[in-house]
Amino acid sequence: MKVGANLAIQKKTDNQWHEDDLRTIENYRPLDDSFMRELFRNDLPLAQCVLRIITGIEDLQLISEETQYDLKRLLGSRSICLDVFGTDSKGTKFDLEIQRADNGATPQRARYHSSAIDVEFLKAKEKFEELPVSYVIFITENDVRGENQLIYNFEWTDTVTGKPLNDGAHIIFVNGAYNNADDTSDLANLVHDFRCTRAEDMKIKELADKTRYFKETQEGVSIMCKAIEDMRNEAIRLEKIQIVINLLSLGTVSKTDIAKALGLTLDEINDIEQQMSTKPA
Repeated sequence: MKVGANLAIQKKTDNQWHEDDLRTIENYRPLDDSFMRELFRNDLPLAQCVLRIITGIEDLQLISEETQYDLKRLLGSRSICLDVFGTDSKGTKFDLEIQRADNGATPQRARYHSSAIDVEFLKAKEKFEELPVSYVIFITENDVRGENQLIYNFEWTDTVTGKPLNDGAHIIFVNGAYNNADDTSDLANLVHDFRCTRAEDMKIKELADKTRYFKETQEGVSIMCKAIEDMRNEAIRLEKIQIVINLLSLGTVSKTDIAKALGLTLDEINDIEQQMSTKPA
């Protein structure tokens, strides 16, 4: 069998890809993490608005906000990239995560995110009391807690007296499936909006305005098309890397043939082989 025989790729013209991308954008909701990242990218006011609604901290003043925030002090441990990360004027840290899959919003994952933020922001020789207050927030597509509540707030408490430990760590799950027509609270409206595909159906003005920009303006649509194209190219790149790894592991196909079949250079194949040899078992 020739290398690449199972790598049939449906060829599409640029116009066909563009039409596909426009349909994708049309169907995007804030609950879709790819769209959510663009909504919040470099938009501190929107992040502040959403965090105020979820936490109930009306005077929350966000001073920094970043999407796809990599925690840098987890060397040797499982790495994580935070969807939206922010810090307020009091030094409180906020991690806002979108999770459509139930297995991505487990209590253990929330605990790990909270612990990782602690490690990231307590420097050597600082006192433990200097740990910042933190909020790890998961907005989930389904009711992962199964109790039909709009929001689930968790803090450490004394299991006998119920008194809080007051360690400053907060874990919140927002139920994206919550649907109660009698609930007109800002949080219920926010959850409603996260399920919407059209800005005109949204109730939170800040979220509606940003959604309208990305779906109904030429500039915003162009940005979204570029983001989708970048994701598509990255997926193709990662798939090619995995194919190279599989073929090199077999040892029955030459590196030259692998390069030709996948449209890569021999240097790229050698780089992947080098990474294979240095990757820990």
